Amino acid sequence: MSLKSQARKIWKRSRIVRPAFWYVYRKSYPFVHSSPIGKAYFRHRMDVTYDRYLPSFYNRHRTEPVDEKKVIFLEPAQPKLTNNLQLICDRLEASGRYTVHKHFLRSNIDYRRQWKKNCAAFLEDLATAKYVFLAEGSMVLSCVDLRKETIVVQTWHGCGAFKRFGYSTVDMKFGGDHWVQERHPLNKNYTYVTVSSPEVCWAYVEAMRLEGHEDIVQPVGVSRTDVFFDQERIRQACEDICRRFPAAKGKKIILYAPTFRGRVKEAEAPDQIDIRAFEKALGDQYVMIIKHHQLVKHLPPVPEELEGTFVCDGSGSMNIDELLMASDICISDYSSLVFEYSLFERPMLFYAYDLEDYCDWRGFYYDYSEMTPGPVCRTNEEMIDYIKNIDTRFDRQKVRDFRLRFMGSCDGHSTDRILKLVFGDKV
Repeated sequence: MSLKSQARKIWKRSRIVRPAFWYVYRKSYPFVHSSPIGKAYFRHRMDVTYDRYLPSFYNRHRTEPVDEKKVIFLEPAQPKLTNNLQLICDRLEASGRYTVHKHFLRSNIDYRRQWKKNCAAFLEDLATAKYVFLAEGSMVLSCVDLRKETIVVQTWHGCGAFKRFGYSTVDMKFGGDHWVQERHPLNKNYTYVTVSSPEVCWAYVEAMRLEGHEDIVQPVGVSRTDVFFDQERIRQACEDICRRFPAAKGKKIILYAPTFRGRVKEAEAPDQIDIRAFEKALGDQYVMIIKHHQLVKHLPPVPEELEGTFVCDGSGSMNIDELLMASDICISDYSSLVFEYSLFERPMLFYAYDLEDYCDWRGFYYDYSEMTPGPVCRTNEEMIDYIKNIDTRFDRQKVRDFRLRFMGSCDGHSTDRILKLVFGDKV
């Protein structure tokens, strides 16, 4: 019996106890993909889902008239609209000219039956939609032959072009199965991809396989960056942070906001920051707020004796935009939030203690050490020493040049330009 036939057999049997099987499958993910029969089953399941099952919901309604006023906002994983879509959605709802539909696929939930229901509802709605907005890749959107009348706008959730993503990672450890990237792409059916500056267009063309269609990528700005130019909102953010973390009042704020390590489904937080050393050296002038990536489920502990007095872990409770507005110094590593932070032209440090490993794992679009607008540190001691001497070492011009290069289209009016690009003067 061929591997494909064995895979079909497993698929048919699994349908009897689908919820239990899916739970076991998810938990045994590494094992499944390490065996030939596991890979064959995985590929067969994806083909059935994305080539036949899901497209059927779209095709049932694709001959119906397109609703010229219907706008869909799609969130593949999150249970609510993320900030890159919220401003656009608010503007369209306020105009009163369009009917806004929101779909949340919840691709990260274990109960697969609910995910399929969510996908079916979205695809049936998509068949007659004129406009679609999303901020990350989606195999569900990419699996159908989209009607030419439908306009799809990919606003992407990150600014600039830092660590590799999409097809740019196909030969990296982070990129996963090459077969999946080829047969079931995440980024397809786009009319426009809106980015933060002309400098980074090439990276999105590569990541989304848009060679020959470079005009799809439009450097009109990133909608969610508009809030960083609202002075009243910045003032309110500072007040709100001090209210929630009283120790910050009268002191400068160090924001530690690293990205995750590993794959998206098993995201882990880095745990090499020495909070006690920071408090001992800088506690008289500074406090620290930690904001781990939203994908991280198990957070590293902070010293109990310093919690609330020097350090606050705002990973689950504080808004990253407010933290960027309120902080005086940002320590990150490979996170794209440094692009947004450059809009304030404040000091940045890059804690890259595992740079070689991360480069092998995922890689970058630019030379890391050359593009970073602040010191690349390997130890806590280096960071503490820099902050102690920040008045003489901070190079504002370097941050300004970085901002103009990678965030040149973000000036507080990105949402206006995106709406004009898509709707003309109809908003």
